[in-house]
Amino acid sequence: MSANDITRNDITQVNSLTSLPILLLNVHERCNCRCVMCDIWKRESSAEIDVQRLERHRASLSMLGTRQVVLTGGEPLLHSRLEGLCSFLRTCGVHITILTTGLLLTKRAEAVAAWVDEVILSIDGPEEIHDQVRRVKGGFQLIREGVLAVRRLKPAMPIHARSTVQKSNHSCLRQTVKAAKSMQLDSISFLATDLTSQAFNRELVWPGERQNQIALTRPQIMALENEIELLIRDYREDLGGRYIRESAEKLRRFPRRFREHLGDLKPKAPLCNAPWVSAVVEVDGSVRPCFFHRKIGTIETTTLAEVLNSREALEFRRTLDVADNPICQRCVCSLHYTGTD
Repeated sequence: MSANDITRNDITQVNSLTSLPILLLNVHERCNCRCVMCDIWKRESSAEIDVQRLERHRASLSMLGTRQVVLTGGEPLLHSRLEGLCSFLRTCGVHITILTTGLLLTKRAEAVAAWVDEVILSIDGPEEIHDQVRRVKGGFQLIREGVLAVRRLKPAMPIHARSTVQKSNHSCLRQTVKAAKSMQLDSISFLATDLTSQAFNRELVWPGERQNQIALTRPQIMALENEIELLIRDYREDLGGRYIRESAEKLRRFPRRFREHLGDLKPKAPLCNAPWVSAVVEVDGSVRPCFFHRKIGTIETTTLAEVLNSREALEFRRTLDVADNPICQRCVCSLHYTGTD
């Protein structure tokens, strides 16, 4: 055995994936919102993931011990065979989470109640602010009606809110929590908006002018810091997963992202192990280690397990230093999975 063979075997052993707890499926390319911080709605294609092609990866999901499948997009409720997709996933014994704008919940309430285990809605402020951010008139009310429709069919359905902090809503985090509670949602989480990646249908990184439409100015960052302190004061008993998913410490990190964007601070990567515990499969079968990094293969020509342990994937994980990687340093949507999440 040559020295090169030994090195290659060592790399494979250290970086191979024998477990994939979380799989994210981009099931539909289009979206029914026109969010100011996202370009997905500009896609002309209405392509969706093919259920029959996905079924041939059943053995991979079993071998990798996948526990949770997250349906995302675009808008996953636009998928024409949502019931068939969820039916297949149910036979794989996974927990099905759907990330949705919530606009179609009323229309698809029966399918969601019957086939989905958990719903995460986008709520980007109180009613008026939310509709401005999403650019859908009456969108907030549609979500409210959809939540009621699902809960009538499945009262115990876990339904959570997720809010993206940016210029339009940075001063109303407390109102956003109040809005989520008014809908009787089970929890809310916050994240800073993404400004610099090529995710979310951005063929190129946004130019500075476009970024500044979403990013915060220095006075607005100070306003966000003040709002976060008031949120911590008013909702202290709700922090850390009791209703607000983030701890006080994590909430206080959000302004840093906007200061980094202005060049006031050096970008700092969050704690993340996403490429070692999860993967993203896109509509066309492309596989990414997370939303932000480059593609490492496709499930159209081989199995998911083989893609995740291909030479390209092994080399990506071997060379990825999260702390020093420029993409990771600006990440707003990290995952640190410990097995107890």
